[in-house]
Amino acid sequence: MNKVRLRLDLAYDGTHFAGWAVQPDLRTVQGALEVALATVLHLEHVRVAVAGRTDAGVHARGQVAHADIPADTWLAVPGRSTRSAEDVLVTRLGGLVPPDIVVHRVSVAYPGFDARFSALRRRYVYRVCDDATLRDPLRRSHVLWHSHLLDDEAMDAAARALLGRHDFAAFCKPRVGATTIRTLEVLTWQRPVEGPDAGLVVAHVQADAFCHSMVRALVGASLAVGEGRRAVRWPADLLAGRQRDPGNVVVPALGLTLEEVTYPPDGELAERAELTRAIRSAEDVDSARRVPDAAS
Repeated sequence: MNKVRLRLDLAYDGTHFAGWAVQPDLRTVQGALEVALATVLHLEHVRVAVAGRTDAGVHARGQVAHADIPADTWLAVPGRSTRSAEDVLVTRLGGLVPPDIVVHRVSVAYPGFDARFSALRRRYVYRVCDDATLRDPLRRSHVLWHSHLLDDEAMDAAARALLGRHDFAAFCKPRVGATTIRTLEVLTWQRPVEGPDAGLVVAHVQADAFCHSMVRALVGASLAVGEGRRAVRWPADLLAGRQRDPGNVVVPALGLTLEEVTYPPDGELAERAELTRAIRSAEDVDSARRVPDAAS
């Protein structure tokens, strides 16, 4: 049977979802989206694959997924409408998905596209408020309240030592058979002076991929530095140790948002997917960066 692969660009408020992945008797983003797609397309089931499987409570502004459907089903989507099948499907999904999910775009994927394996990188933002005068009850499910004033410059200095391709076992929840080697391209801490995040302490985190709980563990280590409980070099020491430290807290999910997933040009999608599927080896990592003692 001929299939058509659809790319779906979507956003969601993760507050009331038990994460992306389908789980028995739990409300999940994947579950809600698959039910809506199957209903609209008059299919028994539609399986949706995703670029980043977000945890419970994590939000997404730039999530990407794909689904394979029969070609004749796709051709039948417009019905008598003069609109494109893409536009019709977006409209119909809008009436079926819950209000905390929005499908922005549907398109026929270029050959070789895979939402997960073709991705070059994922970019997350984590937002923290440490100033009671800026605490906004309307953003309480999207910004972490922190009662201690944070040294964002020390946090940023600590973050720089973690950049590169490393084994992030110290910052990942272990999974049998899964590698913890990742390339961390960006980890910065800033306190914006203008815009919607003005006054907040904001982390920008970008990597080729993330293992389970990695971003929230990186944020947890950074907050310990920002509070002055740990030296600036401590996150780098954790990285070098390659073991989870009970002293490093995994922060709540509510401050975390998947902002963007980036892909290569269409002609390189299949090659990228093949490269991503290759097993990362322990030898294929960068040397750890040193943090000067003076910085601590």
